[in-house]
Amino acid sequence: MKAVILAAGEGKRMRPLTFTRPKAMVHCAGKPLLWHVLHEAKKAGVDEALIVVKYAKEKILDYFGKKENSLGIRIEFVEQGEWYGTAAALMAAKGKISGNFLVLAGDIITESSAIRKVMEAHRGGIAMGARKVDNPKHYGVLQVKDGIVSSIAEKPENPEGNLVNMAVYAMDDSVFAKLESIKPSIRGEYELTEVLVGARCVETEGFWMDAAYPWHLFDAQDYLLQKMEANAGKVENSTVKGKLIMEEDAEIVDSYVDEGMHYVGAGTKIGPHSYLRGNNSVGRNCEIGESTTVKNSILFDGVKAKHLTYIGDSIIGEGVNFGAGTQIANFRFDEGVVNVLTEQGWVNTGRKKFGTVVGDGTKFGVLSCVMPGKTIGNGCWISSGVNVDRNIGIGRKIFLKQEKSL
Repeated sequence: MKAVILAAGEGKRMRPLTFTRPKAMVHCAGKPLLWHVLHEAKKAGVDEALIVVKYAKEKILDYFGKKENSLGIRIEFVEQGEWYGTAAALMAAKGKISGNFLVLAGDIITESSAIRKVMEAHRGGIAMGARKVDNPKHYGVLQVKDGIVSSIAEKPENPEGNLVNMAVYAMDDSVFAKLESIKPSIRGEYELTEVLVGARCVETEGFWMDAAYPWHLFDAQDYLLQKMEANAGKVENSTVKGKLIMEEDAEIVDSYVDEGMHYVGAGTKIGPHSYLRGNNSVGRNCEIGESTTVKNSILFDGVKAKHLTYIGDSIIGEGVNFGAGTQIANFRFDEGVVNVLTEQGWVNTGRKKFGTVVGDGTKFGVLSCVMPGKTIGNGCWISSGVNVDRNIGIGRKIFLKQEKSL
């Protein structure tokens, strides 16, 4: 079976992580979301994938142009044209694929069994996976009659039901003629939902997530780490109580690993006297050093926190550097749920413990700190002693103003 993987979108709700990468390249459990999609597709029987790219396409081309052999899938790329939307992305595959094929969003987390169930239910036309969720207003909510989709409401404020579109489809090439006839939506995008009414609905069980906001990645990480096999590598003079998944040349020295699940990427050095708590993924070539605690967090590649740093319940982009004594606060004094101010307004994370989301390449000076629920863009400088109590945009340099008297 061949698959078309839609990986052209930015994913604005994932900012600041997506200022420098498409949403499909956001990391979780040590790998991009797109890697996990391809991995499960391979297990479901896919041996060829056509990946549709557009926004920050070089991130996908650089990574998967080198990694395809390790996945065991033949990968090709096609660029989405000038039009926007999921239907426009799928139209980019016209002439490059024929017969029956799968279509998968490149930024979901699901199981191969769900993909296979949709494949097996396909009888021509379109079959689409559906799943009941607790928070349907973030997704396309389906109304179904006699097993056929009768309507789709995209991200409704007051959803009528909790059965949602999984963005897992089995189709045949007749879909391209239908796509050519659709009109742009009110957002000015060509939406795949225009051709999904009348599709066969295939309700699945098991894990599925389309992470809308960065903090949703924690649940995805927990699921993925639970599935991965333990593989403790070079561990010296350390106490390990939890599950370790260590890649090549990773090492943990003179440190404490608490109960939980911990992914440590290739070339990463942890210790001495570091402390891993909760469930964590630490990317490739990171340096977690003297008396630094990482608790229930996701660190992308190349993060450095060498001295006396606390990183709790946070998502840290690639190449971020923490000066000595940097502290990430993750708990409100009133013990309330942490809210985050986004471009669309305030959003309730549903989490009582949530630290920060930091974009790629940001640097923190010594003894700086960040209050719960604040986001920091890529390429920022947070100078020594600064207390970040509001969101910081891209490329900002924040300094502490001091008044001295002699």
